[in-house]
Amino acid sequence: MANDVRNILVPLNGAGNIDAVLRVGLLHARAFNAHLSTVLVGDDPNEMAALTGEGLSSSMINEMMEAAEHEAHRRMLQVRLKFDAFVKENDIEPKQGFLENDPLTQSRLSASLEFLTGSEHEAVTWRARLSDITLMPHLGPNDNARASEVLHAVLYDSGCPLVIAPPSPPVSSGNRLCIAWNGTAEAASALRGAIPYAKRAEAVQILTSVDYHRRGPEADTVQDYLRLHGVEAEIRVFKGIDRDVGAGILAACADFGADMLTMGAYSHSRLRQMILGGATRHILEHAELTVLMSR
Repeated sequence: MANDVRNILVPLNGAGNIDAVLRVGLLHARAFNAHLSTVLVGDDPNEMAALTGEGLSSSMINEMMEAAEHEAHRRMLQVRLKFDAFVKENDIEPKQGFLENDPLTQSRLSASLEFLTGSEHEAVTWRARLSDITLMPHLGPNDNARASEVLHAVLYDSGCPLVIAPPSPPVSSGNRLCIAWNGTAEAASALRGAIPYAKRAEAVQILTSVDYHRRGPEADTVQDYLRLHGVEAEIRVFKGIDRDVGAGILAACADFGADMLTMGAYSHSRLRQMILGGATRHILEHAELTVLMSR
């Protein structure tokens, strides 16, 4: 099927709630029978090699954690432990990579955990270029600059839609979908990334506002475009809250009972949004639902 999701990249380095990321990954993998390509990037090839050992038991990993000299190495061991528990608890078939055998013919969901070395934002971005979506954790106010750098590298330099998990593991993701529309090329890119989800959603709403809209097609044309793809969507006109468009978008999502939002990212420059604020920045900092962003 065109516009389908077959390979979901899940970098597990960043700060944030890994349980929430894996939960969203599981929900999306089940919806599309997709493969979960989880990756972990480290600086030391010897440490990464130790993590790839087949048949490492949880007790062996715990012993390695106690012996680990560096906090980063302990963190990586914890991720390995969490991944092993995740695939076991959810009856997921562990594989070496997404091309180990044909995922279209498999009866069980599959996932792989690969260990990469080098520059984190480069390694993740390169993998994202051959993924259908990249799934990353919500950026909290206390998260480090490196996590933000990788998230923005994927957004700007991968050509792949970025899906951001909410702060806490959600019950559902993509059942009730809001599409924030402002007529821009970024919004159009996010719209195309949202079509696989819109086709499976039980309800879809297009969010539009005179305060948010730029030069470009109007929301009723988006409605017609979605109809071409077999998707019926209603239009909701929203207003900013205290002139904050991002807050208005999230309020409209809450009114709709949305469990996923899609939107274009940084129609204005990122620098301007960081200084003056903006819809993208507000959503990145405050969203409590799954968000698909694209540029």
